[in-house]
Amino acid sequence: CAEGGSDHNSPYWEQPFSQPYFDNTTRREVTTTVGQTAHLHCRVRNLGDRAVSWIRKRDLHILTVGILTYTNDQRFQSLHTDGSDEWTLKVTSPQTRDSGIYECQVSTEPKISQAFKLNVVVSKAKIVGNPELYIKSGSDINLTCIVLQTPDPPSFIYWYRGGNVINYSQRGGISVVTEKQTRTSRLLISRALPQDSGNYTCSPSSSDAASVLVHVLNGEQPAAMQHGNNSSTAICWTIDFVLVIFLQCFVLER
Repeated sequence: CAEGGSDHNSPYWEQPFSQPYFDNTTRREVTTTVGQTAHLHCRVRNLGDRAVSWIRKRDLHILTVGILTYTNDQRFQSLHTDGSDEWTLKVTSPQTRDSGIYECQVSTEPKISQAFKLNVVVSKAKIVGNPELYIKSGSDINLTCIVLQTPDPPSFIYWYRGGNVINYSQRGGISVVTEKQTRTSRLLISRALPQDSGNYTCSPSSSDAASVLVHVLNGEQPAAMQHGNNSSTAICWTIDFVLVIFLQCFVLER
């Protein structure tokens, strides 16, 4: 009874049922791409008059206390609505170096904290196949672009030839099929002509672009391939000549 009376008479903030605690239903790991704003949501129940801080674990640097930013890096900001249990760390323009563990800390005695993991990745596009493509005039240009390492589907994927977005009305026979969920886009140019040659670029939102150089040829052999064959022939002749000289010297010495 004495112990029960002690609990009853103690201040409300020291009673077990009134201590702050974390709501564990929030997502504890967040992945975003470079430059795309990230949010870490910390939900604290029964906070009372305690303060919530965000700490960067790798150097124990205090980023925010309450809604005030305590770092010179203004990319970090604490978001909170009066009456809400949620304290959100907003990271604007995150870079790969910002990846790591962040702690949501409550100023109880002793302090309590909850860890959140932030992954900042570089999203990039990839065009399937070689970086240089040779096709015959009259054949189709068929390019497939895949967006890699992106947590969310891109909001758009644009195709360029040179510095200009491909104009569908410029000529017939051009189609683009983009599937956001699979993060792929396919460009088809039917019956390509030499004037369709150029540098084709796949540029998704929030991702590094990828390019391929397309040569449309009127039946002739690509110069690069001809050069490669000539070089190989020259090397073979050089090796044969050296072997002949070596054998002649060997015979003369004997």
